[in-house]
This record gives sequence, structure tokens and C-alpha cells, in this order.
Amino acid sequence: MSAVTFQVLEGVDKGRVFRALPTPVTIGREEGNILRLNDERVSRFHAKVQHDDGDIILTDLESTNGSRVNGNVVQIRRLRPGDRIALGRSILLFGSNEEIAARMTSLGAPVKPPIAGPVTSSVAGQGPATVHAHTLISEADQDLDFDLNLQGEVTLTEDALFIGQRALPPLPQKMNPAQAARLAEILDFLHRGLNSATENTRANEEGTQVAISYVDWQRVNAVQMLLARYVRAIVEPDVLNE
Repeated sequence: MSAVTFQVLEGVDKGRVFRALPTPVTIGREEGNILRLNDERVSRFHAKVQHDDGDIILTDLESTNGSRVNGNVVQIRRLRPGDRIALGRSILLFGSNEEIAARMTSLGAPVKPPIAGPVTSSVAGQGPATVHAHTLISEADQDLDFDLNLQGEVTLTEDALFIGQRALPPLPQKMNPAQAARLAEILDFLHRGLNSATENTRANEEGTQVAISYVDWQRVNAVQMLLARYVRAIVEPDVLNE
């Protein structure tokens, strides 16, 4: 029997990590699934992951909205550490940090220490959470088009940051110096992670497409997972260690 790990990058459950699940694993929104997702676009029993002849196989269980692996619609597909699986509005990263790092090493690429390590509830500071995850998700659902209007000028008013005419989520106000320093450290850390992941991108001759290596792609995934974990640390610190 083989065990598998999934990290939730996007969706209502983003930031959760389902560690070392014994196969076979069923994925869906219904109770009774080993990996249950709170996603209305995920079918009751959406997909199955099993171990067969040394491989980990994902099979779509005739779901309503289908399954994608690394952007491709699949009915059945062999999974490798670092693969991104899209089910409904949820995106799962297959494999633990250690498994992904091992694959990066096997490809002959130099591997930096993983930046997406466990984020514990201490990140959230003291006191109970005051915002619930479903509140954030419902707000995000009202604006699914993430268009930053790159040609717009960035302006700052007393209350908000704008790109062109579009107001961006506001920064917290009246932070004490310690809180401001902590927030700045987090944003700087994530910014440096994105810089590291994208510094080796290469464009084609026309400049219309860019490509990144598998290693750098995993660094982007790591930053995305860290962001998800930070959000969950703020809104639901009691479930971080699931």
C-alpha cells in the first residue's frame, strides 16, 4: 500500500495539506471520500487515486466538470510529484515537499531548500480568528477576473491602492511598528521567492511566450502554497496542522 500527499493551492480548502493518505484515495465533495473538498463544482465522487505496478494513477470518475492535470483534460493519468490537479475550482499539488525536491534532484537540477515548509498557527499571532474562510471565498467569487490592467498607473490614496481606476484590497490600517515589520517581512519573503522562481524565464524569438524550468515552476507552486497557508493561518489557525 502506497501513501500520497496533496497540497491545496486554490479553492475553499486552499492551504490545507492532506498528508500520507493510504491508497486508494477517492476525491470529492461528499462525505465518505478520503480527500473531501468543499467545492460545489467538484462532483460527489470526482476522482480516484490508486497505486498500480509502481505508479500512482489518477482516474476521473465521470465527473461533471472533469479533471485536469497540468492544464490537460484527462480521464486517466499517471501522477508525478509536482503535478497540478484541477478539480472544479480547486487546484491540488501532488506530492510532499520532500517528494517534489527528490524529483527535482533526479532531473539533475540544483535544488535550493524548499520555501514551502509547514506554516504553524504561530504565524497568526495571539487571539482567535475574526474572519472566516467562507467570507473571503464569497468575496473572491464576485470578482473571478484577475485583471490588473498592467498599463494602469499605480496610485495610493489615504484609504486604498489603485491600478488605473481599480481599487485593490486595502492594507490594514493603524498597525503598530511590530505588526508593520512582520507584514513587511512576509511580503518581502514572498516577493523574493517569486523573483527566484522567475529570474531564469526564457522567451521565444517573438517575445510572445515564455517558458520556465520544472524547478522554477515548483518554486512558483511553493510561493502559491505559502500564500495559501498564510491566509489559512490568519482565518483558521486551529486547522493549520491538519
